[in-house]
Amino acid sequence: MKKEFWTAFGQYMTPVMSAEGEKISWVNYKTGEKNIAFRLEADNKKANVTIELSQPDTGIQQLYFEQFIELRKIFEAAVVGDWKWQLHTTNEYGKMISQIKTELVGVSVFKKEDWPRLISFFKTNIIALDEFWSNVKYSFEMLR
Repeated sequence: MKKEFWTAFGQYMTPVMSAEGEKISWVNYKTGEKNIAFRLEADNKKANVTIELSQPDTGIQQLYFEQFIELRKIFEAAVVGDWKWQLHTTNEYGKMISQIKTELVGVSVFKKEDWPRLISFFKTNIIALDEFWSNVKYSFEMLR
């Protein structure tokens, strides 16, 4: 059922072009920056959209996180909802990451009746992140 959802979401989003007018894989969004990922995840209790920073060097990871903080006003103008900012936390594999994340609770990817809420949540947030990213991605090049 989970795979069915992601297939349906991908098909639903296929006609939607990126902020730069290009075809894009919304489910597997590529930022073009190593160790910066936009993740869309859903399970039987919640869904989340996450910007994940996974630079192996925690000092470099902090530098990237601070760059996002510098761009926070632009970020907040692009996105909706409540976003949690976490510097240096661990993911489900025990790896040190930093993240900026929003959640939708009380939904299940395994319930088709929840799919419209999930699709709306993911669509709204990934399009907003794409617009934000198209405006700021070049400011991360200097950090490489």
